[in-house]
Amino acid sequence: MSKVFFIGMSIIFISGLFNGSFAWPMKYARGWKWENLWLFFTFLALVVLPLALTITFVPHLRELYATAPLKELLPALIFGFLWGIAQATFGIGIDAVGMALAIAVVVGLTGFLGSLIPMLVLNPEELFHPRGVALMICLPILILAMVLYGMAGLRREKEQASQNDQPTKPKMSFAAGLGICVFTGVFGALLNFGFAFSGPLQARCVQLGAKPVFATWAVWLLVLTAGFIPNLLYCGYLLFRNHTWSSFASQGWPKATAMGGAMAILWLGGVLGYGMGSTFFGGSGTSFGFAFLIASTVLVSNLLGLFSGEWTGTTPRTRHLLMSAVVSVVLAMVVLSLGGMF
Repeated sequence: MSKVFFIGMSIIFISGLFNGSFAWPMKYARGWKWENLWLFFTFLALVVLPLALTITFVPHLRELYATAPLKELLPALIFGFLWGIAQATFGIGIDAVGMALAIAVVVGLTGFLGSLIPMLVLNPEELFHPRGVALMICLPILILAMVLYGMAGLRREKEQASQNDQPTKPKMSFAAGLGICVFTGVFGALLNFGFAFSGPLQARCVQLGAKPVFATWAVWLLVLTAGFIPNLLYCGYLLFRNHTWSSFASQGWPKATAMGGAMAILWLGGVLGYGMGSTFFGGSGTSFGFAFLIASTVLVSNLLGLFSGEWTGTTPRTRHLLMSAVVSVVLAMVVLSLGGMF
């Protein structure tokens, strides 16, 4: 059991490496506005690549969707669509309250709700087993890590802003921005709901001959394709409002295209890897595995930001808060790992 568990943990940790670094190529995409890059990235990551991979590795896909009752398809489609809304509002929240606080609120709520609710609904008895106890210990530690990261991030924004001559004016009130971040965090958890509550569809896929690790892809295809619709609508609105359709043909389009493709591969690799790794945990995979994915994603993204100079110009106290957040995330990962030994 422990060997199988740690195989799953290893797969999800690698998925966290992918997920935590997927935004890194955005730093090098020149010539495209945000809406150009985001539309291209989401089209690849949520539609083109999942469709190609699922058709290749999942047998009898058309038969699966044709014979599955509507009640087996709806969780993936509905939760996926609602999660897609959260992807759009995340950017609005960042503009309103700053990246640090937005990430702390959104990731904290997404990790907490996305891990706890599936276990409470699908496997409530697991709460009294070692893995459930480990999860319940881990989640408050993750929340603490997000609080520390938010404190460090707010200090960083103030310290770096004091070095600029022209501070930026917020686009909306802080309360409204915080409300958007809470909404985004709650709806962000629906990505995992769409996957966790589609167990019957995944089981049907296995019955039709798919391997369990690849059967998860049939579920992700529905979740992600539905999630693309709000992204398409929001990016299309921005492209018309800002008159940025022409940016797709700008001078730097080849490099921007490559960066968008890299983002798609990294992000989708993280999501599909999490789904595959969760199959090694049994019934608690969508809770236990999701918490570990969130922890490893936060760890990787923070370390990349630290080493890339995002915290340059900050005080030692601010960096100490950041490192306290990193240590808290590592502690949460250790707790989850120990839970799998029993």
